[in-house]
Amino acid sequence: MNTMRRLWSSLNIAFSMYSRLPAAQCDWSEQNMQYVMCFFPWVGAVIGVLSLGWALLAERLGVHAPLRNVVLMLIPVTVSGGIHLDGLLDTADAMSSWRPREKRLEILKDSHAGAFAVIACTAYFFLLYAVIDMVQGEMVYVYAFTFVVSRSLSGFSVVTFPKATADGTVAGFSRNAQTRIIQGTAGIYLVLCAAAMAVLQPWYALAAFAGAFLTFFWYYRMAMKQFGGINGDLAGCFLSVCELVMPLMMAAASLLPF
Repeated sequence: MNTMRRLWSSLNIAFSMYSRLPAAQCDWSEQNMQYVMCFFPWVGAVIGVLSLGWALLAERLGVHAPLRNVVLMLIPVTVSGGIHLDGLLDTADAMSSWRPREKRLEILKDSHAGAFAVIACTAYFFLLYAVIDMVQGEMVYVYAFTFVVSRSLSGFSVVTFPKATADGTVAGFSRNAQTRIIQGTAGIYLVLCAAAMAVLQPWYALAAFAGAFLTFFWYYRMAMKQFGGINGDLAGCFLSVCELVMPLMMAAASLLPF
């Protein structure tokens, strides 16, 4: 019974922390936070369902492409509250500073957006718009799963990768987490997503997972080299980049002559 209560609390903490969706209030104790990363991908499932629903509705109603694309871009930001995009912008500022590691970590904590953050945000959304414009037909169904994949990998990294600092949200979640259970759950999510995506369209599934794991490898190398580990901002940066690269790889695959 205690385990069920902890699971319920972890579910609500995951949605409270990583989304703007309604969630029951609960105590953010160490015990209640043990399984938070197990439920993090569920936020991605909600985003995927909403994105797929809107894409199909827009197609049925004949909505013009600009409106369709902008709404698809805004669904993840609206549901998540922009928490992961904030990590992307902070990381852009830190990496563009060319300062020593300690100073880069300080920049990550700075709540102000610098010039490089603005540039990165603008470039990100322009590129995302162009990519989403190419997500058409059966590709839309595969695209809906990418939000679960990105969060599964992000959750896996939180309990697996070295931490840049001993404090912060990611370090706190990692200390209190049931590491092997979260790693195993993330693996199950990835296998289920891969199977479902392959059934829908194996070529796009392969392209999407290639993009996800390439981004995951870049994330680890970048975090270790530039910051000595990960934190919440770097995890958010990875998730944002992954959700751009996966549909980008699918769009590229759709252009190949076979």
